[in-house]
Amino acid sequence: MLASPGIGSGLDINGIVTQLMTLERRPLQLLDTRETQQKAQLSAFGNIKSALSTFQETLKTLSDPLKFSATTASFADSSLAVVSTSGNAVPGSYAIEIKSLAQAHKIKSENFASSSDVVGSGTLTIQFGAYNEDGSYTVNPDKPDQTITIDSDQSTLAGVRSAINNANAGVTASIVNDGSGSRLVIASQDGGTSNALRITVSDDDGNATDNAGLSRLAFDASTGGVSNLSQAMAARNASLVVDGILITKSTNTITDAIEGVTLNLQKTNEGSTALLTIERDVDSIKETVKSFVDGYNALDKTINGLTRFDSTNRQGAVLTGDSITRTIQSRMMAIFNTPLTTTSGGLSHLSEIGITFQKDGKLALDANKLDAVLADPGKNIAAFFANQSATTSTISDSVTTSDALISIVNPPAAFQAGNYAVNITQLATQGNATASKVAGLSITSLIGFANNTLNVTIDGVSASITLANGSYNADSLAAEIQSKINSKAAFSAAGISTTVSQNAGVLSVTSSSYGASSNVLITGGNGKDDIFGSPTQTAGQNVAGTIGGLAATGSGKTLNASGALSGLVLNVNGGSTGARGTVDLTQTTETIGSDPNSIGLAGRLNTFIDGLLRSDGLIDGRMDGINTSIRDIGRQRDAVDRRLEDVERRFRTQFSALDTLLASMSQTSNFLQQQLASLPGSGR
Repeated sequence: MLASPGIGSGLDINGIVTQLMTLERRPLQLLDTRETQQKAQLSAFGNIKSALSTFQETLKTLSDPLKFSATTASFADSSLAVVSTSGNAVPGSYAIEIKSLAQAHKIKSENFASSSDVVGSGTLTIQFGAYNEDGSYTVNPDKPDQTITIDSDQSTLAGVRSAINNANAGVTASIVNDGSGSRLVIASQDGGTSNALRITVSDDDGNATDNAGLSRLAFDASTGGVSNLSQAMAARNASLVVDGILITKSTNTITDAIEGVTLNLQKTNEGSTALLTIERDVDSIKETVKSFVDGYNALDKTINGLTRFDSTNRQGAVLTGDSITRTIQSRMMAIFNTPLTTTSGGLSHLSEIGITFQKDGKLALDANKLDAVLADPGKNIAAFFANQSATTSTISDSVTTSDALISIVNPPAAFQAGNYAVNITQLATQGNATASKVAGLSITSLIGFANNTLNVTIDGVSASITLANGSYNADSLAAEIQSKINSKAAFSAAGISTTVSQNAGVLSVTSSSYGASSNVLITGGNGKDDIFGSPTQTAGQNVAGTIGGLAATGSGKTLNASGALSGLVLNVNGGSTGARGTVDLTQTTETIGSDPNSIGLAGRLNTFIDGLLRSDGLIDGRMDGINTSIRDIGRQRDAVDRRLEDVERRFRTQFSALDTLLASMSQTSNFLQQQLASLPGSGR
């Protein structure tokens, strides 16, 4: 190769090679386009999974029957109590009188000059119980005694307070300064008369009853007991009357007086009553139904945006025509359109509660119709949407194959679970044209202006290619023909490509497509006879066979089932003819209850989406296939890059030889001109 190509003849070798390589790199551009498309599809399926997950969260809410029995509570005097309800609250009204509020027992010490005054050391034993009218004390059997050790380094008032609090003994201690000194206040953490405190002391000074040392904290209000502490607040129960029934509780938060209602008492109204009204929370139910409509419409918008066809610009979206999205939409529509005739509640269709499909495929809610349903006691909207009780019911299905070379392209819309045998009688093949002779000479082939064109028809598309002039061996000639075919605009625009190979100098051109529409014809051109002679041209064949004993229709590598399995499409990617295992159609069941028809619409949609989002579901299966295609494109790109290096090297070698030849001819021309000029009479 010349150090500066073209210096001998003035030929722009770099420019020529650059332009030729631009044409040669067209297959890379096609690979880049395919990779971009595959990545766009991968992203699109990710968006669909996200949209399905978002819609599923709405469905999980709708599947809970308690969402449709929501209630609200209102007190005639809202200052008496804070009221809340749960799903099992029953609408009604209750007359309530609050006679007393629950109160925790509190006891206090005498005044100390400061919190650093020494109280004493020893142990405190704290008991919880009730002081009875006869002067006795009954220990609370649900609360064990608590013993707290007060060491000498904790003997101050502040130290005793900290020791009590650090012991987590069911009491709290604080120091209150009343202006004349500091008092230790000990309070039971729980209210009610059964949590009154009794404190006995083991004083390190040897006397546990005197009013000195740690015994100053003794408290026992029973008959004969020692009380060196005094009572600050008596233990007291909450007492209220509900519709004439007296209820006593140890706490002001009452959860079991009225089913599904929690009362947090704030003050008393002894001697009078206040009306508590429990009503069905219609607004909450309507908002729940609206969230279902909005959730589906958001999902529909995502899927339609990825699958629509713009008829004005004749432009499809990234997933236009995709079988998986069609399956999702058709199965979901089938669930919507299947009447829930066996659920209790008098409702079987969405339209009966005011939800209908519009022309654009979205749902719309008629608020007036929904109001009428909610007002009708004979219509149970909870039974329509929610899972009313547990049952054994189909929640999802899956389709798998036992042969690794047979994959699912599209599952059937509906099926009977079972294993269906697959028998292949014919594998899909590719169209092919094989030369009848060794190309040119036995070692090298010289391609020139007399034999550099070929007319070819591939998969029904015809075009003429022109080979670069030069000397080739069998491998480089195969690479040249493949490059020219695959970079031809007529073929690349139709998504057509070929593989050109050689065996002992005999060339073969094979279409990348499979099936009856796959063919390669070498129809003419001045290089046909030298390179291919009279080629053998064989059309491709569709795959053929049976699924479940029924004849299936082949198209390329895909096999379309018939009969009860109609809609099932398999991809047979090679292998052998004969028995090829089974297609396994399974239905997953889950115990949901005793009523075999208890799953509402939301539950059915929810379990369908569960099946879609599983790691072995339809969407992840398609995404795995796309990732495999992207990796394969990467391998093809590497192979093309290696071939392009060889092609560019050959181009530079050929044009450098041409440059040398032209330079030599130029020198000869100059020499002849000089010789002619020196001949006698040359001036004339």
